[in-house]
Amino acid sequence: MGSAVAQCPHGITSHSTGNLGQNKLGYSSRCSKFPCQLDFARFGLLHQGSSAASSSDHSTEFGRRINAVPDMDDMFWDKVPTPLLDMVENPIHLKNLSVQELKGLASEIRSELSCIMSEKPNSLKASLAVVELTIAIHHVFHAPVDKILWDVGEQTYAHKILTGRRALMRMMRQKNGLSGFTSRFESEYDSFGTGHGCNSVSAGLGMAIARDIKGKRDRVVTVISNATTLAGQVYEAMSNAGYLDSNMIVILNDSRRSLHPKIEQEPKTSITALSSTLIKIQSSKSFRKFREAAKVFSLFNIFDEYARGMIGPQGSTLFEELGLYYIGPVDGHNLEDLICVLQQVSSLDSMGPVLIHVITEDNHQDAECNEKIESDNPQEGMITSYDDSVSSSVQTRTYSDCLVDSLLMEAEKHKDIVLVHAGMEMEPSFQVLQETFADRFFDVGMAEQHAVTFSAGLSRGGLRPFCIIPSTFLQRAYDQVVHDVDRQKIPVRFVITSAGLVGNSGPVYCGAFDVTFMSCLPNMIVMAPSDEDELVDMVATAAQIDDRPVCFRYPRGAIVRTDHFMHPGIPLEIGKGRVLVEGKEVALLGYGAMVQNCLKAQALLSRLGIEVTVADARFCKPLDTELLTLLCENHKFLITVEEGSIGGFASHVAQFIALNGHLDGTVKVMNIRNFHFW
Repeated sequence: MGSAVAQCPHGITSHSTGNLGQNKLGYSSRCSKFPCQLDFARFGLLHQGSSAASSSDHSTEFGRRINAVPDMDDMFWDKVPTPLLDMVENPIHLKNLSVQELKGLASEIRSELSCIMSEKPNSLKASLAVVELTIAIHHVFHAPVDKILWDVGEQTYAHKILTGRRALMRMMRQKNGLSGFTSRFESEYDSFGTGHGCNSVSAGLGMAIARDIKGKRDRVVTVISNATTLAGQVYEAMSNAGYLDSNMIVILNDSRRSLHPKIEQEPKTSITALSSTLIKIQSSKSFRKFREAAKVFSLFNIFDEYARGMIGPQGSTLFEELGLYYIGPVDGHNLEDLICVLQQVSSLDSMGPVLIHVITEDNHQDAECNEKIESDNPQEGMITSYDDSVSSSVQTRTYSDCLVDSLLMEAEKHKDIVLVHAGMEMEPSFQVLQETFADRFFDVGMAEQHAVTFSAGLSRGGLRPFCIIPSTFLQRAYDQVVHDVDRQKIPVRFVITSAGLVGNSGPVYCGAFDVTFMSCLPNMIVMAPSDEDELVDMVATAAQIDDRPVCFRYPRGAIVRTDHFMHPGIPLEIGKGRVLVEGKEVALLGYGAMVQNCLKAQALLSRLGIEVTVADARFCKPLDTELLTLLCENHKFLITVEEGSIGGFASHVAQFIALNGHLDGTVKVMNIRNFHFW
């Protein structure tokens, strides 16, 4: 079937490998009214005329992965008309829109997000909160010449819609689809890839310094969130930005109405007509120049600090102490104020770094959106699919549920067990622990480095800490794992969640490296359960170890068996695996969740009359050398099966076999891993 090209009224060039005739909904592909110019055969995503060679290369590479048009039925859906949004192919089309039209555009984007993403399990709150802010940024600044960086991917859905990716939003977090985060390989409008937050200020400062050295005049804008302010890197970057005094803009999207995590204990920051006037004065060039000139007088400095402490919210003077000029708070849903402040700030040449404190509401909806929501949900008045926490009655029991149950049992036996949780968001399962052991549960948010060293301190104080961190978040706390825990042989029990493949969360959340970087440490015990029963036993094992650190990983998702019976945990013998099925000639040695795949393979081969051995390693470090020797001596083929990168379980097995002469015999060793591309 050949490729066809359809020319559409709005200048769209779409390549399709299918029939371009009438589809099931009665729409003709020749009169498609997509809002942007798309070439699905190469998927450029670049504004025409761009000379950014590197961006073009990256987008071309991304285009190789998107090689077909999404199903036409998915591209048309019942939704309210979006005439303004239909005219916006890229941010340059925002420049000539009036404030009133921009407000209408904000309403249409919210409607679009509600329609496109309502079936997705991921929360829309973060992106819905920053619609006006996103519009104001693209209205004032000139991306991609001006560099706009986002700290958290969940804030960027409106940004993606406005930068030529509207038609592909339904493919977000799907195979060969859009990333859930900003990606340099996806669009030239994504200046820097989003990891786990707190990186945008550091990267933005680097871009600003590079700009200054090269004598350019582009703007650098970074948007951070409340979660970011819990991480240490953002303050390191701000301190360095204040010292270097390079011109850049940091926007704090404060959707929690406070600079502190315990919002229920903090008064909400109010936005009044007076504060709106004051922030416009604050952001003006004349006031900034006057303030800089008056700083030579010590009395003015005292008055200035006192006045800013009175006007700004609690904690706002922190940014001034770090060297950033603080402006705020600004109503994040008032487009007039946002545009005014951003225009003023964008005109401040060589005036140093600026922080704009923007107050947004996660549940903000305009009148039109509220009417649509009420009509869609007449009984509830809300779109229930926005909520990640689906009714527990219809949810499958997960490994995290089993972990919680086992920790509850162990905590009843050991009163000195404490729990430290780190990461972007807390799974609903862990909230049970937080409620049950309020005085023994510490949620530190995105501060993973602090979580590790804090756990080490708890251990040195005589407690038994379990440090719960997703695999991909543990990566940035590795220095603390090495120096503050392993080198000192401090018994911290690392619970590594979301290990291995994580489905539609994408590569950013993919836990591929924890086995490799944890098993190379000299004092660390590294283990992984093959099912929920072994998870319970490994919790009990970790609770008993008091002379060195230990870690165990488990995947995100459903447990193996359907029965919910929880047996008390039985501590395992350290470094001992087990044989699950005895066979001949071929041995499958699985590690962690991959043992289940080995059992499935054994069942299929058994039907063909091929009997293979299946063994569960349980431990990557220390290895069960007796089990490995037995498998090598009694089989012609030994196949290790793991879920991780090169350098993990298979590498430890191969090293032992090579050093102990087992390769001199007849056994042949092979490895199967999910992450073969690393």
